[in-house]
Amino acid sequence: MILQRRRTLHKNGPALPPVVSGVSLIASLPTLLSKGLPAVIQGLHKKLGSVFTISFLGLKKVTFLIGPDVTAHFFQAPESEISAADAYKFTVPIFGRGVVFDADLITRSKQISLCLDVIKPMNLRSHVDSMVHEVEGYFAQWGQHGVCDLTHEMEHVILLITNRCLLGKQIRENMFEEVATLIDELFKNGLNLIALFFPYLPIKPHRQRDRARARLGEIIHDTGFVDATYIDGRTMSESEIAGLLVSMVFAGQHTSSNASTWTGACLLRQGASSNTNDYLAAAIDEQKRIMERHGEHLDYGILQEMVTLHCCIKEALRMHPPATLLIRHARKGFNVQTREGNMYGIPKGHTLAICTTVSNKLPYIYKDPDVYDPSRFGPGREETKLVANSRTLPLVLGGMSAWGRTMPTCRSR
Repeated sequence: MILQRRRTLHKNGPALPPVVSGVSLIASLPTLLSKGLPAVIQGLHKKLGSVFTISFLGLKKVTFLIGPDVTAHFFQAPESEISAADAYKFTVPIFGRGVVFDADLITRSKQISLCLDVIKPMNLRSHVDSMVHEVEGYFAQWGQHGVCDLTHEMEHVILLITNRCLLGKQIRENMFEEVATLIDELFKNGLNLIALFFPYLPIKPHRQRDRARARLGEIIHDTGFVDATYIDGRTMSESEIAGLLVSMVFAGQHTSSNASTWTGACLLRQGASSNTNDYLAAAIDEQKRIMERHGEHLDYGILQEMVTLHCCIKEALRMHPPATLLIRHARKGFNVQTREGNMYGIPKGHTLAICTTVSNKLPYIYKDPDVYDPSRFGPGREETKLVANSRTLPLVLGGMSAWGRTMPTCRSR
């Protein structure tokens, strides 16, 4: 691959980041196709450092920021400087007009506040019985032995929980199959490379996406949000209610199924190896101890006692984050300084990207980053202090981090 190190200086400012041209990227296609985007980004990170720009034929410039030293402004800057809404406009056909990334910052903050209220602990407590009911009912159909597609099974059981807890008992019991199909069509046809750059292109997948979104809007009319109002007293429209529910389903469903699938896969794979640290056995022993204390009763407080399982989930998410890329748009230029002391100026207009898969495996933060080691989140591990201050964990998306963390973790347990 031909790498172009661009050293042109801003007027009275630092150098621009190294640039990888679009033509040069063609050489990375074999890696992209065989190993995926994170492998390409990891290779560029090793060659160019923690800040570099990919130029797509000069039409679009994406600057990647890798590591806590250069990502603080990405997460902490105000919307007027670093915008999530500008970067996630492709989600508007999925969530709908007037909600989340199509709303102004004040309205979006109010909408997020309403959603956070739904999943705060005092409200989550009332959903645990429903979660247990769905899980027990689903796995009661399993035999004692057999082979399963873990991804399919986890997605299905999580969707059952999502329907009951977010969309309501009536939809869960009477319209589950239709809703499941619609959600699949919505996300499958709305989250792809074409939709990322041309979300309104009149093609078949986008028409299927729009039909699925319209039908979901018709179905979601009798929910806990139906009488929701903003702080200023304005009643939310049916379209806004549907949009927020769809966004919550997306933030929770994708994260929960990802967390459950990878936690199961990592524990089973690690438990079958000769590794002396058998976290599968440790997680099972924890369950047995909890059952000895509480019997078969399960509530929110008991779920919080599953510390070992929680660490297993966090480690699975570190290694296999549900969102490979987090993106923003730079409304104003800014400077970053790398861990090595290099200063770069990021121009206004650049798309900013964080590859969570690469950031979550930085060896100076995580010891043996490619090893599944839930104990790194336990007491006494220094790397957990770095993680707490770096915000390199994957569950962050445009201010919706708690949507993708609290309820999904509860469901996964």
